[in-house]
Amino acid sequence: MNDHHDLILAEPTILRSAPPVGARRLLAATGPELAAHIVCHGPLAAATNPQFLIDSIAAAGLRGRGGAGFPTARKMAAAGAERRPIVIANGAEGEPESRKDAVLLARAPHLVLDGLTAAAAAIGAHECHLYATESALQPVRRALSERLAAGYRGPRVELTAAPETFLSGEKSAVVNGIAGRPALPGDQRMSLSRKGLRGRPTLVHNVETLAHVALIARYGPHWFRALGTADEPGTMLVTLSRTTVTGVVEVPIGSSVLDLIGRSGRTDPATVRAVLIGGYHGTWIAGTTLRQAALSAAALRPLRATPGAGLVRVLPLSECGLRASADIATYLAEQSAGQCGPCRNGLPQLAADLTELAYGRGGGDPAEIARLAHLVDGRGSCHHPDGTARMVRSALIAFADDVRLHRRGTCQATLAAAGYRSPR
Repeated sequence: MNDHHDLILAEPTILRSAPPVGARRLLAATGPELAAHIVCHGPLAAATNPQFLIDSIAAAGLRGRGGAGFPTARKMAAAGAERRPIVIANGAEGEPESRKDAVLLARAPHLVLDGLTAAAAAIGAHECHLYATESALQPVRRALSERLAAGYRGPRVELTAAPETFLSGEKSAVVNGIAGRPALPGDQRMSLSRKGLRGRPTLVHNVETLAHVALIARYGPHWFRALGTADEPGTMLVTLSRTTVTGVVEVPIGSSVLDLIGRSGRTDPATVRAVLIGGYHGTWIAGTTLRQAALSAAALRPLRATPGAGLVRVLPLSECGLRASADIATYLAEQSAGQCGPCRNGLPQLAADLTELAYGRGGGDPAEIARLAHLVDGRGSCHHPDGTARMVRSALIAFADDVRLHRRGTCQATLAAAGYRSPR
């Protein structure tokens, strides 16, 4: 489903209006309406030097918020170096438990559209797209209508509804979906910044990334770096799942996972068996090691984790980690594109073996599960097998005690239900 609208374009640049104070930056406006957006952030002013915005983004140290964490300015510069580039705002949130992009589009659609406009002007693009699920597009349509009624002019932005599938937000799947093909990953060897939609250079940014671009365009890199860490500045949106209080929160990068669960999620860390960080392609971190966990790539690296898509999914003591992991692995196997051997054969077998370990009567060989995870890793047509293998390997580590108990026909959750709690 495609819609065509006019989007603001007044060739944006740095505008020093009063910046939001504190961690609520992306969600600082009192509402999604254009009037509330202007009151909070002011208009986006015109510029005569688009390269200045790319330089400002580089100085700000902004990295992509879609999962990979690639430097935003480098992606923009690469696409801008080619002729007739296209910009795509990617809000296709494939993660089943992630809500950050949908919440951002619902609460701050004008900030995303400002960022899309700014990025287009910076790289000389005259074609813009926004790709998200049908429900997430509704507030964007209203925002575009507001801007049109207010007399805003600029390049056309095309809205395309994304299917609600796990892989629909993968960058080459985004391009395929907008082109009218099945929204499945394509050839990973060709850089989209050189050859993307209709063979033209294409810049694909997550909608949260573009919202940060809009803020940097207004307030500059020094303001942006006031929160976060020196190497990973700024804030990020996080979806809290399975906590007492769930939802999307905006926090400085580097925030403690324990504090996030306790203060924002209103969940006692003592009741947490483990946390899945980064989404279904993420990493399980055992409750005993959560004190080391903070939401930055550098802090999570020793735990073999990344912030990924910004999902923090809590597993309580009452639930079995192996069963939760087997359910996720089964879902991921079902969601595969089926375009390569690891997806067609490896992931279903990996999920079946993990399910046997989790739900069977002493069946399932953890050594064989680890072997299969290694076998599919790095051999797929896209990164789906890699992410699935990462999650499964982390489950074998985080729930090592459960693995041993399951081989004997029981598990930690069963013991917890009987009133026994393992020492921490």
